[in-house]
Amino acid sequence: MNATLDHVMMRVEDLDASLDWYQDYLDYEEKGRWEADTFTNVYLGPEDVHEEGAVLELTYNHDDRSYELGDGWGHIAVRVDDVYDAYEGLMDEGVEDYRDPDSCGGSYAFVKDPDGHEVEIVERDYGARWSLDHTMIRVEDADEALGWYTRKLEYEHTGRWESDTFANYFMKPEGAADEAMAVELTYNYDGRTYDLGDAWGHLAVRADDLQDDWATLMERDAEDFRDPESCDNRYAFTKDQDGHEIEVIERDE
Repeated sequence: MNATLDHVMMRVEDLDASLDWYQDYLDYEEKGRWEADTFTNVYLGPEDVHEEGAVLELTYNHDDRSYELGDGWGHIAVRVDDVYDAYEGLMDEGVEDYRDPDSCGGSYAFVKDPDGHEVEIVERDYGARWSLDHTMIRVEDADEALGWYTRKLEYEHTGRWESDTFANYFMKPEGAADEAMAVELTYNYDGRTYDLGDAWGHLAVRADDLQDDWATLMERDAEDFRDPESCDNRYAFTKDQDGHEIEVIERDE
C-alpha cells in the first residue's frame, strides 16, 4: 500500500471566517473545492506544498449545525523555521494568545482557529512554512494502536517521546518523504477514555489503486465501514481501533 496521508478533515461552523483565518494567518491558498447540495468541502495548503504533503479539508454543512470538539482528536501541527518568530508574528496580526513557546519549553506553541481547533506550531528544517507536519489523535491502547497502523497501513515509527504520564508515537509509511504528514498517536497512562465528538472528521490516505488497496485492508481485517461501491467507487472509509475514520482515496498525479 501507499497510504501517504493526503489530508485531514475538520468541520467548521462559518466557512468564510475559517477561510479568512487560514488564508490570512497561515498564507494558505485554496487547492480545490467541492460544492454539494448540503455541504461544501474546501481544500487548503501552502502555495508550495510538497508532492507528498497533506492538505487541510474544511467541511461546511449548509444546515447551520454546531459541533462538539471531543477529546479523541488532539490537534493539527504546522511547520515553521523559528517558533518564537512565527508565534510573535501571529500575535502581532491579532491571533489570540493560547500557549506561547515559553509555556511549551521553547520548542513549540499552540493557537486556535475560529472553531477552537488547536493548531500546534513546530520547528522543522524541511517543508514549506505552515505546511502540515502531523495530526495528533489520542488512543486508549498503545499496543493495539501501534499494531493497527503497522499492520493495516504498513506504517513505521518516525519518532517517539516517552514521558512520566504519556507517550507520543509518530508514524508514516515506510520511505515517506520528510515533508509528508505524520500521524501522532498519544497514549495517556491513566487509562482514560475519549469522546470523539464531531468537529473533527477524518484522516485520508492515498491509494495506488482503490479497489486493490481496499481488498488488502479487508484481508488485514480492517473494518468495512463504507466500501468503495457505497461511495461511487471514488473513495472508501475504514476505522482504526479507536473509531477514528480513515478515508482511502485514489489521487491522480
